[in-house]
Amino acid sequence: MRTPVEVDFQGMDANPETRGAVAKHVAQLEARFGRLTAGRVVVKAPSGHHRTGGLYEINIHLALPEGRDVNIDRTPQNDERYADLNFALNDAFKRARRQLQDQVDRMKGDVKRHGGPVGA
Repeated sequence: MRTPVEVDFQGMDANPETRGAVAKHVAQLEARFGRLTAGRVVVKAPSGHHRTGGLYEINIHLALPEGRDVNIDRTPQNDERYADLNFALNDAFKRARRQLQDQVDRMKGDVKRHGGPVGA
């Protein structure tokens, strides 16, 4: 069953290549984790804003069972690599994958414990 994921393009046309890249990333997350209940991806074109001018912004919100969420909503301010749309998409989804894995581990009870005695 496919997760309902809304994709919103702001300040740019929703070209088939970009829409396909987003769909591929979402499909990979679904194949790997399979427990997404909903999602939203916002792809925002570069603006003239002085701190993020020339950089794409990718926001990802994924809803998981038990009311848990994964949110990727911050574009690194001084990372010029975000001027490339493919890099911005790949990096944002890589961060989403890491956060999603952390949430899945917590739901399973596989949480690392730091600072405690080992082998007690």
